[in-house]
Amino acid sequence: MFDPVINSLPAFAGFFATAVALLAAFLALYVLVTPYNEIALIREGNTAAALSLGGALVGFALPIAVAVAVSHNLYVMIGWGAVAGVVQLLAYIAARLALPRLNESIPQGKVASGIFLASLALGVGILNAGCIV
Repeated sequence: MFDPVINSLPAFAGFFATAVALLAAFLALYVLVTPYNEIALIREGNTAAALSLGGALVGFALPIAVAVAVSHNLYVMIGWGAVAGVVQLLAYIAARLALPRLNESIPQGKVASGIFLASLALGVGILNAGCIV
């Protein structure tokens, strides 16, 4: 009864470990690209930073999940992970260009800015995931 699950555990472990590594790499890169340290801000209780970063992480994870479901190939998943990371970073850069004071708003804890960034990241992530073939 559980044989298919047990037999699939090594593949699951490989995909899951790779997905977590991609998520960690994206997190590190995203925090480097932003002019403020989201992790430090979140530790201080900054809701705007938590919303913004949380949205970016979920927006990145969605295409990774779809890549696994569609391809069942680690290398393809990694490739789509790279694409998803670039797309998320470009979305953040576009938001910064459109709203120049965004760099001040997040550290100041302006929740509206955090919600906007989270929504943008989620929307872009959903579109990105939907375009994976």
